Amino acid sequence: MPEPHSFADRLARARFRAWHRGTREADYMIGGYFDRYHAGWGEPELAWFEALLDEDDVDVMAFALGTAVPPEHLAGDLLIAMQKLDYVDIPR
Repeated sequence: MPEPHSFADRLARARFRAWHRGTREADYMIGGYFDRYHAGWGEPELAWFEALLDEDDVDVMAFALGTAVPPEHLAGDLLIAMQKLDYVDIPR
């Protein structure tokens, strides 16, 4: 039986997945959110983010922009923070 991944390993994997979504827009939105908030996360927040990463990019972006209703397991304060979009710093 494989050993469970440590919290630090899961954070590193989540960071990679957040910044390698497939489109630049999704990378900035999801990766930027990770970079802004991950330092204060515990197990529940990381589990939420991992569930978010399992969603399609177009859906995550719609949830963040408020153009689609998120599934119940993603709704709440963490998604509300994502909807503010004040964490996206687009390099020039």
